[in-house]
Amino acid sequence: MAISIVEVKKIAKLARIDLSPTEEKRHAETISAVLDYMKILNEVDTAGVEPTAQVTGLCDVVRQDVARGSEITKELIAAMPSVEDNELVVPAVFE
Repeated sequence: MAISIVEVKKIAKLARIDLSPTEEKRHAETISAVLDYMKILNEVDTAGVEPTAQVTGLCDVVRQDVARGSEITKELIAAMPSVEDNELVVPAVFE
């Protein structure tokens, strides 16, 4: 499946990428080759293959998200440059 220079220019414009004429030609050839390869892969019979997300058998280890106190709270508050009601005061992001 060949992709034209016009289509490459359109894609580059959407991606806000400036391409030289040489790059446009090279990308047209490269994208065309990738699309041709995808066409070959689409012909592979995958009827008996189950969908797979990962094959290692590993799973995430999770724990409960429980709030707990800190032993160094007073030291942390004392190290803050500006504190109000035991909370760090930072400059406003929005007015």
